[in-house]
Amino acid sequence: MGRLLTKSKYLIGLQCPKLLWIALNDKDRIPEPDRFAKQKFETGHLIGELAKELYSEGIDLSNLEFRENLERTKEILKTRKPLFEAGILIDNLFSRADVLVPVEKDEWDIVEVKSSTSVKDIHVKDVAFQKLVYEKKGLKIRKCFLMHINNEYVKSGEIEPKELFVQTDISEEVLIASEGIEERVEKMFEIISGDEPEFSIEDILTIEYDNLCLDEFLDNLPENNVFEMYRMLTKKKIELYKKGQIRIADIPESVKLNDKQKIQRRLAFDGGVHIDKDSIKSFLGSLSYPIYYLDFETINPAVPKFDGMKPYQRIPFQFSLHIQDKPGGELKHVSFLADGTDDSRLKFIQSLKDNLGEKGDILVYNQGFEKGVLNELQMAFPEFESWYVENILPRIKDLWDVFRNFWYYDSRQKGSASIKAVLPVMSDLSYKGLEISEGMDASLEYERVNFGNVSEDEKKKVRDALGKYCELDTLAEVRILEKLYDVVGN
Repeated sequence: MGRLLTKSKYLIGLQCPKLLWIALNDKDRIPEPDRFAKQKFETGHLIGELAKELYSEGIDLSNLEFRENLERTKEILKTRKPLFEAGILIDNLFSRADVLVPVEKDEWDIVEVKSSTSVKDIHVKDVAFQKLVYEKKGLKIRKCFLMHINNEYVKSGEIEPKELFVQTDISEEVLIASEGIEERVEKMFEIISGDEPEFSIEDILTIEYDNLCLDEFLDNLPENNVFEMYRMLTKKKIELYKKGQIRIADIPESVKLNDKQKIQRRLAFDGGVHIDKDSIKSFLGSLSYPIYYLDFETINPAVPKFDGMKPYQRIPFQFSLHIQDKPGGELKHVSFLADGTDDSRLKFIQSLKDNLGEKGDILVYNQGFEKGVLNELQMAFPEFESWYVENILPRIKDLWDVFRNFWYYDSRQKGSASIKAVLPVMSDLSYKGLEISEGMDASLEYERVNFGNVSEDEKKKVRDALGKYCELDTLAEVRILEKLYDVVGN
């Protein structure tokens, strides 16, 4: 048997032929999935198990070894029962549908289950490959469906799979995606059996997932390259690169750039910092003390954990709050970290109310996030509505404004206005050395120790690390603001 082209490899081939070749010929080069990828896999598995509950007569083949899966599929197809993960192999093409449902006398429907809240183009291409394989084997496919999360579902008691999922008929879309599919498959087999292809820069437009080849390409680019341009369309970056304008300094003045990109281009020649003192002074002058430096951490599970919640709704589990009465004044630190498996949102918002005072600005970094979380909280607990709308909402100020508007821009930020890019050029503080140093890691670790089966020692260790990480987020806001005062000489 030659190398198999599975549906996952087919999707890789559509996005990046070089990665397809590596995946089949040199797979040891591909790094192990990171924790975020593993968590997505676990979420997909959970969603798949819930979907199976909709087919009471379904037969599950998902845990069978490859050969046994093929044999059992062949046997059980005759029973005309819904099949989960029915494996079909033909012409070195292999596919397993999430659900294969018998309809009419001798037809089948393909049901693909996804944890997304809508149909995506890549889902359609996924099902088109499945349809090709099943039909090559002689099965008659009537319709194709995508079963995805209903983002309007509200949990009330036990999860109801019938309400959690929406089933969308994608038969027409699959028909369109199937045009030329056999030629694409043939081309992929040619790629697999040939020499390793070069990475095509055009593939950047089709890549949807983590990609070793893209990472290698970007890592080999020089400092201040066009792919670091702030909010420039990827297509435009590719056009510049193909013209040989690889460094930002190579971009001719005839190329249309916005004001922020012009600042980047100017600094690309000799580095340095762009400072709009008047705008920074105006921002600082608008602040009202005491200042409450605030940051949240959240999880957003696909399957709601608590009654009254929707899929992917955010659950804030931690906040850090530094309070400062005057510029350069002493800092008071307050924090909250939920414990236990019960809904802690009421305790969270009550703790905020107890500590945010009645006056003084609440400083955050990227206010859309904090405002969104607070808005969801006051909707869940209406008794806090007037407090949020009348007292909190008017006091929120966004430190991000200074950097996303390029009132302050250091060339070492490499086109980013994130706090992780800004902090190193504004202070000596660093996330390096922390056991938890990213928001995603914080969310994953909190879920692991709070809802998983871990020892008390492990739980305490992670909770301490969470506290240090979130505290640094708000201390970073403090230090950045201090630096801005220094910059304008105030």
